[in-house]
Amino acid sequence: MGLDFGSHTIGIAISDELGMTAQGLKTIKRKSMEDDFTELKSIIFKFEIKEIVVGLPKNMDGTLGKGAEAVLRWIEALKERVDLPVVTWDERLSTVEATKILLEADLSRRKRKTVIDKVAAVLILQGYLDHRGKRNDESFLST
Repeated sequence: MGLDFGSHTIGIAISDELGMTAQGLKTIKRKSMEDDFTELKSIIFKFEIKEIVVGLPKNMDGTLGKGAEAVLRWIEALKERVDLPVVTWDERLSTVEATKILLEADLSRRKRKTVIDKVAAVLILQGYLDHRGKRNDESFLST
């Protein structure tokens, strides 16, 4: 499962059973931390999630700013509530790329606003899946 964590919403994507492609699932409007975690745990159970990838908003120079620190604190709270591996993935420019994709699809501003975080979650998860696949291909070729 891929997550694009924001101050008002959490975009959610899941992968296919083979872990090759990411699909947007939904966007949660954040209410309280407990409500958010309850909804995430429900999705984890329903889709039999095995790993969580959370976008980490690094600065363009690779350093961690206030946004990244907030995400890392939230991840620690998540880890206390779920017994799954949680990894971070550099999400620099994921929202920019998501906006570009949605503009190319000619979606209205209002429609873009409702799906942008879900699309960003797809990009985060797909980047992670692609990286993991390349790593597995390289280890296969070297054995």
